[in-house]
Amino acid sequence: MNLKNKKVFLTRPYKVVYKDGDRIIKVFTKEHGKANVFNEALCQARVEESGLDIPKVLEVTEIDGEWAVVIEFVEGKTLEELMKENPENMEAYMEQFVDLQLSMHEKKAPRLTLQKDKFARKITSLKDNLDATTRYELMTRLDSMPNHTKLCHGDFNPSNVIVREDGSMTIVDWAHATQGNASGDAAITYLEFALKDQKTADLYLDLFCKKSDTAKQYVQKWLPIAAAAQLTKNVPEEKEFLSRWTDIIDFQ
Repeated sequence: MNLKNKKVFLTRPYKVVYKDGDRIIKVFTKEHGKANVFNEALCQARVEESGLDIPKVLEVTEIDGEWAVVIEFVEGKTLEELMKENPENMEAYMEQFVDLQLSMHEKKAPRLTLQKDKFARKITSLKDNLDATTRYELMTRLDSMPNHTKLCHGDFNPSNVIVREDGSMTIVDWAHATQGNASGDAAITYLEFALKDQKTADLYLDLFCKKSDTAKQYVQKWLPIAAAAQLTKNVPEEKEFLSRWTDIIDFQ
């Protein structure tokens, strides 16, 4: 596959995304690892099996020594772009965003990794960021949380929602997908909003809890666990913020 004449659609530290007609080609750096690339494709394929309307994986291939995933292209703008362009419509956009997340949580993808297993691996890996006492408290909290098997995105934010011209929405980037607890998924989304703007994060949480009939305190019990999981991304500018949220004592 020749990428010389393909349009660069998106650039990230570990990947370059090209547009090729009705396809998206995600080319990953060697540092990202072959297993991670195949796992992303596998996660998305397993989500497809749930019946959720998402772009389909077309192939996994090697291009000039780097692994790539080829996925259907969906024409439209991200919800993040629309929120920035039309801030006066923020509440309406957030309503649609939460509705989409809840419709996702109604689906099942039984061959996906269990959310609690993934959280546990991430907490265990944080020896350089969290002391043994904090990790123990986080693991104890995680173990006490209810076991669910709802489809969870693991990185559900407006940049991963594409709005088509007809107003319909689809969700992209399923590398972190699991089956688990909807409130654990919501806790990740809340923190991603809070990293940028607390008011938007509060609006999101209010709407999620209202629409799902979930106690806000219950989502908050997941926040230290979700913050620890987000710490494993090793984003320097997020470290101090997320470390503060890992304190179990604040959420007793």
